[in-house]
Amino acid sequence: MKTKSPIFSVTSWVRRQPPKMKLFLALLSAMAAIMFLRMVVEDHNNLFVAAEVVHALGTCVLIYKLTKEKTCAGISLKSQELTALFLAVRLYCSFVMEYDIHTILDTATLVSTLWVIYMIRFKLMSTYMEDKDNFKIQYVVIPCAVLSLFAHPTTSHISFNRICWAFCVYLEAISVLPQLRLMQNIQIIEPFTAHYVFALGLARFLSSAHWVIQLFDTRVLLLIALGRGIWPCLVLLSEIVQTFILADFCYYYVKSILGGQLVVRLPADVV
Repeated sequence: MKTKSPIFSVTSWVRRQPPKMKLFLALLSAMAAIMFLRMVVEDHNNLFVAAEVVHALGTCVLIYKLTKEKTCAGISLKSQELTALFLAVRLYCSFVMEYDIHTILDTATLVSTLWVIYMIRFKLMSTYMEDKDNFKIQYVVIPCAVLSLFAHPTTSHISFNRICWAFCVYLEAISVLPQLRLMQNIQIIEPFTAHYVFALGLARFLSSAHWVIQLFDTRVLLLIALGRGIWPCLVLLSEIVQTFILADFCYYYVKSILGGQLVVRLPADVV
């Protein structure tokens, strides 16, 4: 009789739990991971840098897929366009408000994202799943723009720059939704696209960990940097939303990798 592996036993037990228990386990695991990062990472600002690096590496995986396999199947053009938009706005804010290492990383990620868009639109359009990539991006861009007018930083920068900063934070939080909708439509995700989306999930978790740790360790300094009012709460909420949007996919990704599968198979209601 074949003995079941501990990993299989644990994942099977988790799948049998009711939704509220799964949510509790996810929150417990996330907090444990954040506490671990708090102990082992001396400069917590490095977590935000690491998040940007992971995002850039994920985009490099897409570039490898496009050049190696000559297909953009499974990649959401709309998500890439939303990513390019929030990166362009964030890069503008970085130039006029706080030129630093983040500016360099955002520039590299924006250039690589624009290259992905170019390849999909002009080189590999015949393999683009346009009928599956059917998320209406105006449903996320317009609400983000409106929200940024009413909830933005209260720092000393000019109003336009503060509104732009808020807009890119909100848009980044939900820019992955078209990609998730496409994956929900096709359900079987090939390796390179899966690696890219997992990289986004990991980047979002590291970014969330950065803000949560900053909130507990340097609350006063954080409020000085972000301003007061509802804005600091919305920044943290945006980071958490990004993480939980991708949590289900990351679970099935890890499960597939540990099970030795080359593709990720998603249930119809995973995203």
